Amino acid sequence: MRHLASSRRDFFQSLLGSALAASLAEQVVAQTQPSANGIPTRPFGRTNERVSIIGLGGAHAVGAKDKNEAVRIIQTAVDEGITFFDNAWEYADGRAEEVMGEALAAGNRRNKIFLMTKNCERDYAGSMKCLEDSLRRLRTDRLDLWQFHECNYDSDPDWVFEKGAVRAAVEAKKAGKVRYIGFTGHKSPHIHLKMLGKDQQWDSAQMPINVMDALYRSFQKQVLPVCLQKGVAVLGMKGLGGGRPSGKIPREGKVSVDECLRYSLSTPVTTQIVGFMAMEHLMQAVKIARNFKPMPDAEKSKLLARIKEEAEDGRHELFKSAQPFDSPHHRRQHGFAVS
Repeated sequence: MRHLASSRRDFFQSLLGSALAASLAEQVVAQTQPSANGIPTRPFGRTNERVSIIGLGGAHAVGAKDKNEAVRIIQTAVDEGITFFDNAWEYADGRAEEVMGEALAAGNRRNKIFLMTKNCERDYAGSMKCLEDSLRRLRTDRLDLWQFHECNYDSDPDWVFEKGAVRAAVEAKKAGKVRYIGFTGHKSPHIHLKMLGKDQQWDSAQMPINVMDALYRSFQKQVLPVCLQKGVAVLGMKGLGGGRPSGKIPREGKVSVDECLRYSLSTPVTTQIVGFMAMEHLMQAVKIARNFKPMPDAEKSKLLARIKEEAEDGRHELFKSAQPFDSPHHRRQHGFAVS
């Protein structure tokens, strides 16, 4: 066991670049604990909270064949032991929050989970309206986590402070409507680092964590170590590295869902948020989480070597380089055309 821990630390140091970051990363993975339902949990950053190592992504749930199936997927996720639930004010023009709110209202499921949704505004008044809309749609009186959504433009870190959004979040926290505050983004590590450098004690940061990210404009290498040193919970997303929920990275099919999720969970994420548009996808992820054991370093190295050529040019992570992957709401916010 000591040899395995040392080996894992060596891998983290090669990826994250410092002995301190490697030690902190190893601690996060080592704190993975079983739960009564079999899905392991990890600490939520510096807090005393613990959440399931996989989370349910709200955007994908409304992509199910109909609303009844979406509700069934969300309720089954709670019943199977997933405790981290992701959503956003803008997903499907609010419908994602409405469906999740309906699903969680049944059987007191809301009180069994850690609920996160996102603030799409940068100003004070817009943020307060966004919060009240989300609470109403989700049928709850408080959010466990409220995150500034899609900090994808270089000006976003300044805007959320200068225009009053952070003030709104701090007031909401004091009022008991929000417990923790974080931010998200998929575009560039340097924007995340700018957010982390601001005078705000962030509780979480959401970012792409996947096998492809390790080799292209890497959040793992540049942002994750800073989060670990600051005690900020790392929320992983886009775990298939640009792949499709059907099972494999596009075209070559070189990486399976099992490998993708095992790799992401073997990094020091608090939770890896996964999208489920069908019950089979949910149960596949539940099985992977329940059987999770950290991926051995040799397997990680072989996996990264296998996808190196097609990962380094970013073909599977176009959300980092192509503006159409930014949401229409945020493109309009910055004055860009939306087709």
